[in-house]
Amino acid sequence: MVVGAALAAVVALPGCAPAGYNAADYGNAAEPASNDVAASPGATAEPEGTAEATAPADPAGGEANTPEVSDELATTSLTGTKVPRMGKVVEDQDGFVLYRFDDDKDDPAKSNCNGDCAEVWPPALTNDGEPKLKGVSADLVGTVTRADGTKQLTLKGWPLYRYLGDKKPGQWKGQNVGGKWFVINPDGTKNLTCLPAISKPVAPPADDEAAGAAEDSGSDYSY
Repeated sequence: MVVGAALAAVVALPGCAPAGYNAADYGNAAEPASNDVAASPGATAEPEGTAEATAPADPAGGEANTPEVSDELATTSLTGTKVPRMGKVVEDQDGFVLYRFDDDKDDPAKSNCNGDCAEVWPPALTNDGEPKLKGVSADLVGTVTRADGTKQLTLKGWPLYRYLGDKKPGQWKGQNVGGKWFVINPDGTKNLTCLPAISKPVAPPADDEAAGAAEDSGSDYSY
């Protein structure tokens, strides 16, 4: 029985993890992936209608004072789609899966990921707040002004992010990182279809040249 349980645990994670990954990619590889894995408080899908449909407008923000975001950094589209094992996700124009952060706020919208956190979790920045939408309701899309004055796209009030650990479109290695980061559904709720064991985030790049070379083995950073 003990041997059988151990084998089941080993099989469980690859069955839940993205295709091509092994258990070690998630840090706590010995723990099986299931909805019973300890996560941060409130790590459950929210019922419909628990948050405002759109993020409140920023009263202090003025278009003239908002820093311009380069085309390279701007998120120009949001697409609700499906990926293997995880199911429903929201992807940006490059096909990268987007996330939400438990330490943020949705009512009113507020991003609490700055500094090194934003290096590991690049915010979905925008200039006009009007990305092309497919499979995502325009009523749920808004913006929030970040600490540096740039605008970030929100979905049902939740600020949106990429994850530095995702190396190619469709990956979602940021799921349950720190027990606070989760793939976001097209309706703004957390997608908990697959919940790997809590893992550590990758380290922020040491400099611009190392931006694409962050290690996947995890770090001691708290975000």
